[in-house]
Amino acid sequence: METDETLMGRALDEARKAAEAGEAPIGAVLVSAEGEILAAAGNAPIATHDPTGHAEIRALRAAAEKLGNYRLTGATLYVTLEPCAMCAGAISIARIKRLVIAASDPKGGAVWHGPRYFEQPTCHWRPEVVAGPFADESGDMLRAFFKARR
Repeated sequence: METDETLMGRALDEARKAAEAGEAPIGAVLVSAEGEILAAAGNAPIATHDPTGHAEIRALRAAAEKLGNYRLTGATLYVTLEPCAMCAGAISIARIKRLVIAASDPKGGAVWHGPRYFEQPTCHWRPEVVAGPFADESGDMLRAFFKARR
């Protein structure tokens, strides 16, 4: 079974691919309870012309399609940036067991910041949330990407 560090490294690879494609460098990897990588994705709302084309949503969709079930019970999701409210909602609906986050997002995050989605009484499923490895690397990649765009 791969470690949190290895799997977050794979999510960082997805973030790099997204940046190379002109997208915000955010990546996600979804792993089953047995340790199988079910899906990996980078941000792609521009390329897909889809406002929901966030890395987390794309990974959840791919895994659900692969398994033939929208419930991904027991899975762990590795993301390079704290999920927004939309992604947090999808994570809850999918019944993700564990969420590993590299960098926090004080402006747009909804797990540790903003609405703190999983702490709301209307949230029916709460994953275990873990501060994962590569927070600095992920944050640096995002800052460099947006600095180059200014």
